[in-house]
Amino acid sequence: MKISALLFWAMLVVPVALPAQALDVYVIDVEGGKSVLTVAPSGESMLFDAGWPGFNGRDVNRIVEAAKAAGLKQIDYLVISHYDIDHLGDVPLLVSTFPVKHIIDHGPLQSSGKGAEARYQAYAEARDKIDHTAVKPGDRIPIKGVDVQVLTAATKMITSPLPGAGAANPLCDSTPEKPELTQDLEDNMSVGLLFTLGKFRMLDLADLEWFYDRKLMCPVNRIGTVDVYQVSIHGQDKGVSPALAQALHARVAIMGNGPRKGGAPQTWQTLRGAPGLEDIWQVHYSLLGTKETNPPDDYIANPDTACQGKWIKLSARPDGGFTVTNSRNGFSKTYPPRN
Repeated sequence: MKISALLFWAMLVVPVALPAQALDVYVIDVEGGKSVLTVAPSGESMLFDAGWPGFNGRDVNRIVEAAKAAGLKQIDYLVISHYDIDHLGDVPLLVSTFPVKHIIDHGPLQSSGKGAEARYQAYAEARDKIDHTAVKPGDRIPIKGVDVQVLTAATKMITSPLPGAGAANPLCDSTPEKPELTQDLEDNMSVGLLFTLGKFRMLDLADLEWFYDRKLMCPVNRIGTVDVYQVSIHGQDKGVSPALAQALHARVAIMGNGPRKGGAPQTWQTLRGAPGLEDIWQVHYSLLGTKETNPPDDYIANPDTACQGKWIKLSARPDGGFTVTNSRNGFSKTYPPRN
């Protein structure tokens, strides 16, 4: 009885551990490919793309390292935005190395060339052994604790503005139309996602190019404003139109570029011209530009070409505030909620 009484009183005085309230996002260095790991406050996880195949499993190893650093024992949702080699990665190796519960993509392969068919077949064989869903615009990824809405998929996009959006976009008049690059059809198949945690919003359109991102934002802004913009298509010019990048009024842009891929000087100028933008963070120093078109070293995870595979981590709160941290040196900056 005495032991039971002691346990009873101990339960009253010891605070119960509450679920974490942060949304954690790891922008993994996959050398100019894409791989972004998200951990919701519920503890459920989502990996958005898997980097490159080959290189002795380099990108799978980096993904697993980030997942373990996040305290994960499995990936709940693996979202493959499209089937280009720098996003599709080596899914068979990944699922054999680290457990994956569900795979989500835009549906069957619709492009060809550049080895797409063989690449897709190997992926599909691994995917079809796991629970799989093909999504369309308007769908949601059912990760608990954060709202993840599909805005684009398989060249389709949401047709109605999101709640609070829909204002005329004056940047449409000054943003020229560009032709659809049919040789890069797969880019525009991209699954594009909007993450919402309370007042915090983050946009990630994967490799959606100018032709389609302008359509998404003109003549009206169908998305509204966001706090963080994961810069499309690694910061290449063909994917960053002012009609989108500047209309978002993002406070922070995070660019998953490589030393010689993305991070284009024109993209830098487009982002810097965005109202309200405070900082740009990059996975790599871009050799395509200069010191003037790259952020300070503290905002670059891998400033040297002899890369160490460091990531950028974002931790967001429901009040809209967030912190960005450079894993290379521990430098971090906290952005308080908007007024």
